[in-house]
Amino acid sequence: MSPTISGNMVTVDSKGRIVLPQEVRERLGIEPGTEVDIREEGGKAVVEPEDDPEKVIERMERLISEAATDRDAPNEEMHPIAADHAETIRRQATSDDADE
Repeated sequence: MSPTISGNMVTVDSKGRIVLPQEVRERLGIEPGTEVDIREEGGKAVVEPEDDPEKVIERMERLISEAATDRDAPNEEMHPIAADHAETIRRQATSDDADE
């Protein structure tokens, strides 16, 4: 069972954002640019880092496809910004694999 973090009260801002305390980010390996999964579980919000870059890319491609379908836009190619984001994730994953 993972340790329970207590004593780290944070405030939700007007846009629904929170700042994860540094010690929590460090323990979970959450760095700037880390994709996280946020879901409700038993009436609580659970934030979990996604460490599989292919899952991040698959989710991003699915969201783009859904958005394009909603707008009746052609979905032949990934938007340049999304493609750049996907490439960055792949590059980081390759770099992380090389560091191991």
